[in-house]
Amino acid sequence: MNQQTHIGPYVIERRLATGGMAEVVVARRVGPHGFTKRVALKRILPQYARDKEFVEMFISEAKLCSRISHPNIVQVFDFGDVHGELFLAMELVEGSTVNRLLRAAAAAGEVIPVDVVLHVVTETARALAYAHQLSDGAGQRLGFVHRDVSPANILLTELGHVKLTDFGIARISLGERRTEDGHVRGKLGYMSPEQVLGKELDGRSDVFTLSTVFAEMLLGQPLFGYGSDIDIMTRIRDVNLQRASERLDALPKDVGRLIRLGLAASPAQRPQSHVFADACERLCRRQAVLHGPERLARLLAELKLISESALLSVPESADILSMVDTDSHASASTREVMRRIGVTSPKEYRILAPEGEISGPHSFPKVVQLITAGLVPDEACIAKGAGEFVSLASHRELERFAGSRALSWKETHALPPAHTGSLAAGSLLFTLFELVRRRATGMLLLVDGQRRKKIYLVNGQPDFIASTEEGELLGAYLVAQGLALPMEVEMALALLPKYGGRLGDALVGLGILRPIQLFRAISGQLQSRFISAFAWEMGTFAFYEGERANEESLPLGMDPVDLLLRAADVVPGRALRSVLDDLGDAEVQRAPYVDSTAAAVAQLRLSAPLLAYFEAEGSPSNVIGALQCPAADASREELERHLYLLLASGLLIAASKPGYAHQ
Repeated sequence: MNQQTHIGPYVIERRLATGGMAEVVVARRVGPHGFTKRVALKRILPQYARDKEFVEMFISEAKLCSRISHPNIVQVFDFGDVHGELFLAMELVEGSTVNRLLRAAAAAGEVIPVDVVLHVVTETARALAYAHQLSDGAGQRLGFVHRDVSPANILLTELGHVKLTDFGIARISLGERRTEDGHVRGKLGYMSPEQVLGKELDGRSDVFTLSTVFAEMLLGQPLFGYGSDIDIMTRIRDVNLQRASERLDALPKDVGRLIRLGLAASPAQRPQSHVFADACERLCRRQAVLHGPERLARLLAELKLISESALLSVPESADILSMVDTDSHASASTREVMRRIGVTSPKEYRILAPEGEISGPHSFPKVVQLITAGLVPDEACIAKGAGEFVSLASHRELERFAGSRALSWKETHALPPAHTGSLAAGSLLFTLFELVRRRATGMLLLVDGQRRKKIYLVNGQPDFIASTEEGELLGAYLVAQGLALPMEVEMALALLPKYGGRLGDALVGLGILRPIQLFRAISGQLQSRFISAFAWEMGTFAFYEGERANEESLPLGMDPVDLLLRAADVVPGRALRSVLDDLGDAEVQRAPYVDSTAAAVAQLRLSAPLLAYFEAEGSPSNVIGALQCPAADASREELERHLYLLLASGLLIAASKPGYAHQ
C-alpha cells in the first residue's frame, strides 16, 4: 500500500485485503471528545479508478448496501468521494471466514461438525432471506440477487456469529442493470446452473450456491471445483454430483435431503430463500444445535483462526501458514486430505548419480523440485519404488523435464556466446539494455557456482525464465505470497503426471487457484525472477544468440524498459561504483542515435533538477564532473545511480570506453 494516510475523515491503519480491482483497509474515524470508530474501508485500486463499468458497480454496491440492515449482513456506515476516489466504510468484523475455516480444517485433518455447519448455513440463509425480500418505499420487491455466495464472503466473528459480505456484483431488478447479458460474474465453482448459462437470475440462484457451500463444509472438499474451467462449469450446468454422491448419502438423511433440494437443477424445483432458511432452522432444532455460536467460536480457536486479541486485519497468509507443517515431506494431515480427495500418494524414487552415489528415497514432489533446481544431472538414472534404475526420460511422469531444453541445466550450445561479462563488474544491465534496444532473440545464462538462471528473450521481450533457486520455484512463490498452502502445493505436485508436468494447471485443476489468480501469480513470479538476477554480486553471464525456450510462456505485461528500470534499483552499489570507477575521468557524450536526450531521459524518470542538469549547456563532459553536480539537489549515491542508468541505457556514452558504447 502507498504512503497515503487519510481518506476523507478516515485515518488508514493497515491493509486488510486486496482483491482483483479493489482493496480493503483498516481505518478509524476520530471525532470530538475522544470519539473513535474503527472500520473497514473498501476502495477502488488506482489503476481501475477510470474503469467506468467497475466504478458504476461500486456506486451501485453503495446504493444497495444503504438499504440493508440485518445482524447477519456486514453493515455499511458511509460512502464517500474524495477527489475522485470512491470508498465504502463498513463494519470491521473481528474473526475469520468460511474459506479459512475450510482450509484450516483440511490442513489439520479435521472434519467440521454438523452442528457448526448448520449454524453457519442457517445464519447465512437468514441474511439471504432478508435481502431477497427487500422492498422499495412503495412496497415493491427489489429483486435482490447476491450472485457471489462463496466461502470467502461468509465472515465468522470471534463470538461465533455469521455475516455475509461483498455485494460488489449483487443486482436488483429495479434500476440500472449491472452487467451486460451473457457476462458471467461470480467465483468459479460457486455459481448456479442458470448463472453459468448467463440466464436471468433470482434469489434461488443464491440458494443453490449456499447449498454448494453447505455440502463443501460437510464433505471437506469442493463440490464442483476440480478440473478445467470448462469441466467445472459443465458439472455445475448439469448438477453432476457423481463424485460426491456416496458421501452425500452418508450424511444424516434430513441434512442430505435439504442439500439436494437446494441443488436442484431447475430453479423452479428449489425452495425460495426464506423457505430454505426455515428448513435450516428446523434442522438445527432436530439436530439439537443449541449452542451454535459458542461451538463455532471454540472450533475457530482450536484451529488457531482466532484468539482473544485476534483481528481480521491479520494477513490471511499469516493465519494459515502458521498452522501447517512446511516440511518438504507430506504431513499426516496432508496424506489424509490427499486420500479424501482421491489423490494417490506417489511412489518413492531413488536417484543414481553419474559417479555412482545413490540418494533417496524421495517423494515425487521432491524429485521434481530437485530436477527443476538443477540438482539432478541429465546423466543420472532414477528408480521408482523397487524398480530398476533407468534414464530420466524413461519415466513418463518425468518426461517433460527430461525433454525440455529450457528446464535442463546441461550446457550444450550450437554457437559460442555473443556477449559475456562479470556480474561483479556491473555490466549486466548494459547488456540487457542493448539486447532490448536491438530486439534480440536468445538466451542469457547466469552462473554463480551451483546457482543458475536462464532469461530467454524474443524480439527484446523477456519470454521465459528458469531458475535453480528453490525460493523462486512456482510452488515456493505461491506459498510465500499466501496464495497456496504447502499442503496444497504437495497435492498439486503429486498430480503433475495428469497435467503434463505443469504445476499451475494442477493447482487450477484442484480448485486451489482460479485461472486469473494463476495468471497473475506466474506474471509476478517471472518479474521477480528477472529483477532478482540484477542483485547477484558474483558469477558470470553469457548471451547465446537465437536460442529459444520452446516452452509455453506468459508475457510479462510490462514494457521491457520499465522492467529494466525496476532492475536498476537492485543493482548492488559496489557493482555500479565499479563501473564508474573504471571510467574515471573518461569523456561522456550523448549517443549519436539520440536526437534529443530530454524525451529519452524522461522515460528513465529522472528528477526534474537532474534532467535539467544533464540537458544544460556546458554540463560536465566527463564522469567525474557529472558526479559533482551543483545544480541538482541529489546525494552522491543518487547521482551515481542516475549516471550509471544513463550509461547503461545508452543515452550517454563514455567515449574512451567503447566496450560500453552501443554499436
